[in-house]
Amino acid sequence: MPAMLESKLPLRLFRKGKVRDVYDLDDRLLFVASDRVSAYDVVMPNGIPDKGRVLTQLSNFWFRRLEGIAKHHLVETDIEKIPQVPKDRREEFRGRAITVRKVSVFPVECVVRGYISGSGWKEYKEGGQVCGVKLPAGLKEADRLAEPIFTPATKADAGHDENISFDRMITIVGRKVAEALRDLSIRLYNEAHAFALTKGIILADTKFEWGWHDGAPMIVDEALTPDSSRYWPKESWVPGKNPPSYDKQYLRDWLTSSGWNKEPPAPALPEDVIARVREKYLQAYQALTGSAL
Repeated sequence: MPAMLESKLPLRLFRKGKVRDVYDLDDRLLFVASDRVSAYDVVMPNGIPDKGRVLTQLSNFWFRRLEGIAKHHLVETDIEKIPQVPKDRREEFRGRAITVRKVSVFPVECVVRGYISGSGWKEYKEGGQVCGVKLPAGLKEADRLAEPIFTPATKADAGHDENISFDRMITIVGRKVAEALRDLSIRLYNEAHAFALTKGIILADTKFEWGWHDGAPMIVDEALTPDSSRYWPKESWVPGKNPPSYDKQYLRDWLTSSGWNKEPPAPALPEDVIARVREKYLQAYQALTGSAL
């Protein structure tokens, strides 16, 4: 199995996230997607080889496919055109390093759900609604909703994100911005969902992060990756059951069965779990893009 990226660049660190290291290049930022993997907002002690390349290249694929709907922050994806990465280090970072525009980022995550699953299913069972959106009675787990719903969340640098109502989002970013981000997020979801179906994949839900650039919203961070989305094989989808997914749900299931209490430190991952999660990321990439990583 390929070695994971562990090296750091001799550049000014702007931010270290759960997955990405972000460096300040003055007029723009350099994003490097590591192979770190988190679950329940805790970074695991082991990473998933090639995960950073999958996240980066799948995001790039979606950014370009959807740029007719919304602007994105992508500037350069060719490692040979990023001079800040030393020539003798470029193979390490090929396919996982990009430069992006500096933008002012809104402190909310824009979640769109086309199917009822995950935390949305849990909320629905408890009160018949998700983030203040009332849903019909009698829905089953994994049911497709009549229309996608917008269920924002606050962003947390540490700890857990919090699902919030649209009214609460308005108090954070203002009504005009909230409505624009909601409408754009739903448009992007609908377009991506329709495309994924042609590849035999269901996009159950996803989240977008947005910034503001030149007087308009701009997608930032990542787009429609297995880390930010719930993908299911279309052939395995049956309402009433939780379908297998092309993401780290396999990891979450293993962690739950291990008895871990979802607080740091996380347990070390067995080799077979690492290999299985890696396989799922690669399957998602190949199915959606039609090419191998």
